[in-house]
Amino acid sequence: MSTIVATLRTDRARRLRPALTVLLAAAVAVGAPFYFAPFQVFQLTMVLLYAVALAGLNLLVGFGGQISLGHGAFFAAGAYTAAVMLDRYDTGHLATLPVAAAGCFLLGLGFGVPALRLRGLYLALVTLSFAVFLPPLLKRLEPVTGGSMGLTVDKLQPPAWSGMAEDQWMYFVVLAVTVVALLLARNLLRSRVGRALLAVRDNESAAEVMGVRLSLHKTLAFAWSAMFAGVAGCLYTWVIGFVSPDSFSFVLSITLLAGLVVGGLASLYGPLLGAAFVMYVPSVSQDLSEAAPGVVFGLLIIVVMFVAPTGLAGLPGRVRAAVTRRLPRPTAAVPDRASGAVSAPDAEPTSQPSATLAPGDPAVAEAEPVGASPRTEKE
Repeated sequence: MSTIVATLRTDRARRLRPALTVLLAAAVAVGAPFYFAPFQVFQLTMVLLYAVALAGLNLLVGFGGQISLGHGAFFAAGAYTAAVMLDRYDTGHLATLPVAAAGCFLLGLGFGVPALRLRGLYLALVTLSFAVFLPPLLKRLEPVTGGSMGLTVDKLQPPAWSGMAEDQWMYFVVLAVTVVALLLARNLLRSRVGRALLAVRDNESAAEVMGVRLSLHKTLAFAWSAMFAGVAGCLYTWVIGFVSPDSFSFVLSITLLAGLVVGGLASLYGPLLGAAFVMYVPSVSQDLSEAAPGVVFGLLIIVVMFVAPTGLAGLPGRVRAAVTRRLPRPTAAVPDRASGAVSAPDAEPTSQPSATLAPGDPAVAEAEPVGASPRTEKE
């Protein structure tokens, strides 16, 4: 009975632990903009929108097993979609979000066609080329994109009933979109599409034998990934209020991929950790020297890859495993097969005097084999 009660308590503790973690994280997230300075709130907002972009990249690279170096191009597409709609057509901010998401989803569908025949480094080079030629293309389309000067748009203003500052209201809007995006990515991975992506990543031949359509799911992986990046780009336009081609160079694509690897591939918490790495490391190292951000960023990537090959999300598990290996293991008692008694493994055997049995003793008779000839006494 006590074992059953202990098991129930353990199961209840395991269920309550994630709920308490979520409540604590929610309390910290809600209280953060009222505690930090406006610039720090701006940094937290940038971390959240980068997390949305990395969540989409995680679907493609971490769970889909495909390499993409052009994610910054989808990010730029979403940002310019929102900027053009706000500047040229004077639409509302909220109306730009679904349009940017749908447009980047269709763009990802079209760009996912090369993924059907290319893989590995070849696919990475094709995606990198997309990130390289997009900024010059944006400069050429000056009547629409503003050319090299870019576009300046109004930021999302808080309503009068909220009583919040501009940075606080923007933080909560981006936080709401980020939560929805992360939940969508989580549910997508637990659905049939997510299981198909994992099967394609692990073994394409086995997945095809099991009935998974490789062409469909590879293309959908690019589409979903591009949609998340487009949403993040739209949020970027809301927060910054300015877009230019130089803000979306191919360096952004490499930075996003590096942030995802540092945060942890195929992890639900990896995008958040990677986004914090992408945002805070250059910002902190900028205070040291103008040339420090690139140097510190590269050195920290090398250190993380040595200390935590699975990323920052897998670091706690590696620490627990290392501590468990160093803890002394309890020595189990060794049962004695002859007598059935349990003795310690280091205990010395005790000698007991053997009793002499007479030939007519019943114990001897029981020990004699069946069918043996009876013993005769000599007179």
